[in-house]
Amino acid sequence: MVVAFSNLHTESGFKFVNDHLSGKTYIFGDQLTKDDIKVYGEILEQPSSDIYPNASKWYQAVSATLVSSFPGKVVGVRFGNQTAPAIAAPAKEAAKPFADNDDDDDIDHFGEETKEEKKAAEAREATKASTKKKVSGNSSIFMDVKPWDAETDMKKP
Repeated sequence: MVVAFSNLHTESGFKFVNDHLSGKTYIFGDQLTKDDIKVYGEILEQPSSDIYPNASKWYQAVSATLVSSFPGKVVGVRFGNQTAPAIAAPAKEAAKPFADNDDDDDIDHFGEETKEEKKAAEAREATKASTKKKVSGNSSIFMDVKPWDAETDMKKP
């Protein structure tokens, strides 16, 4: 069964999702599927629980499952007017004419890393290393048993 959702950021899109979820917990079936995550990703904000109770309940269930699946804090994403200062600063510099830029030493023609970039890379590596799962000392051994010769009966104990 294929259901086509569209305009999931509008009132009509919320209404369609709400109607589809009437009497259901998830988009298809009784457990979270990729279809739920795909629809969830297209919805920009949680539907109003007063107007769209089914869609709101579903949205909260999917959101809670996803949040519990990915532990840790959100540190590298910002939305709306919360632009990162590192992104806004180069735009200001680009707006200046080249004649006013007396500091030509800032340009890196060879792609070498600065001290700040090296520190940031080391911090990322340290974070990545600390979040990796510890591998236990288990090992697997596979043995390939072959008969002594072509006349050996392998079924005989």
